[in-house]
Amino acid sequence: MAGSPLSIIAGALIGLGVAAGGYFIGTGYYDAHMGNRVVSVKGLSERNVTADLAFWPIRFVATGNDLGQVQGKIRADAKTIRDFLADYGFEAANIELQSPQVTDVAAQPYRSGPIENRFIISQLLMLRSQDVEKVAEAARSASDLVERGVILSSDMGPSQPIYLFKSLAELKPEMLDEATARAREAAQSFAEDSGSKLGGIKRANQGVFQILARDQAPGISESDQIAKTVRVVSSIDYFLVD
Repeated sequence: MAGSPLSIIAGALIGLGVAAGGYFIGTGYYDAHMGNRVVSVKGLSERNVTADLAFWPIRFVATGNDLGQVQGKIRADAKTIRDFLADYGFEAANIELQSPQVTDVAAQPYRSGPIENRFIISQLLMLRSQDVEKVAEAARSASDLVERGVILSSDMGPSQPIYLFKSLAELKPEMLDEATARAREAAQSFAEDSGSKLGGIKRANQGVFQILARDQAPGISESDQIAKTVRVVSSIDYFLVD
């Protein structure tokens, strides 16, 4: 019988084939408590985007037994890194040099054995730029810093650039409209397959925006890639009427 719960479920199975067109068909169900027939659908919207902000944490370290000499080495290394970044067009405003961390190995209470280098000074220089391609280019040449005598370290955190997409707010209205439209298309197809007409909205959830790596692979995070995909899925329940 047209419009029966059985025909609604059958329509759902037929409608699953529409998912490849950019949206997903959910399942139809009968709300016995309210006496309503409802179809639940999801609409997908995606955009391929490019990161518009990059951070590159450059951690470097100097060691030795003379504190003054180690301090001099860490200052010289900081200048070497600044000069290296200047070669790629980065200015002082793009660079933040954080306070150094000094470790006196001889002062550690549980040490044992001889000390090769008593003092260890580590420091972080943070590069921040909207020119993500230039940051990536500089990072690919980080071995040049090693050739200039800088000892790079990853002991205290990531040492590769971090790429972010900060323009999500500009995409939200258009993508929500698209996701909602695709959900309605799915619901309309569902209603036609079940011999019903599409009614009003019972419940709607705009969904959560996700920023994903465009090329997803094990061990690769979204922040590692300049190319990204923005995705949102809207979930909407429509009434079905005869």
